[in-house]
Amino acid sequence: MKTDGSRLADLKNFLDEKADQFNKPDFIEHDPVSIPHQFKKKQDIEIAGLMAAVLAWGQRITIINKTWDFLNRMDNSPHDFVLNHRSQDLKRFHGFRHRTFNETDALYFIEFLTFFYKKNQSLEQAFQISQTDEHVGRGLENFHNLFFSLDDFPTRTKKHIATPARKSACKRLNMFLRWMVRSDDNGVDFGIWRHISPSQLICPCDLHVERVARKLKLIRRKQMDWQTALELTTALKKLDPDDPVKYDFALFGLGIMEGF
Repeated sequence: MKTDGSRLADLKNFLDEKADQFNKPDFIEHDPVSIPHQFKKKQDIEIAGLMAAVLAWGQRITIINKTWDFLNRMDNSPHDFVLNHRSQDLKRFHGFRHRTFNETDALYFIEFLTFFYKKNQSLEQAFQISQTDEHVGRGLENFHNLFFSLDDFPTRTKKHIATPARKSACKRLNMFLRWMVRSDDNGVDFGIWRHISPSQLICPCDLHVERVARKLKLIRRKQMDWQTALELTTALKKLDPDDPVKYDFALFGLGIMEGF
């Protein structure tokens, strides 16, 4: 009979192998992370990545197409657009829609990004946490509060920026943070943010990740919420305390590509 230690070692070996298998450049093409990879300027990567993550509902090809639709309306220069657009340029976003995200949401996103980048160099400053924070939860709450700090925010847009304060698993924003923070030599994640540690990230919990994690008994909590995301990440930290979210590649790949 295997001990708990040997079972944990077997699980680590299995998920390490799968993480290495899927954390490769050929993963990029069919994933929303392909969109920020088309940019070189840091702020363009941030804005393109944020929009790709926020619009990550449904089939990946649809997400990619809709995000490019959004960025095309910014002349594929998102940072320049938010800083220098004129009021008539905003008419381009009339009729934009993806699932429940519509032109009202699009225009407020642009308004916030304009407000923010006129005062700040990097979106990382909106997610500020301390090095002593166990995880990015406080940063996600800070971003939510800042995002909706403008006087005229539409109430409907709140559904598109999650926060742990509402017990959300924050899967899209956690995916965005993974892209910005994780740094390795594999060419998928960017690692352009330096003030958040990979050890502070929380694993993005989409349907595929959740299903595989439950099969592997990494989570037992019945609902999918912030506490469940913490439970999964805590389990993954037993496998790699410095970079637990690298296993997002393994869990997602097993779920969507191998039907685990």
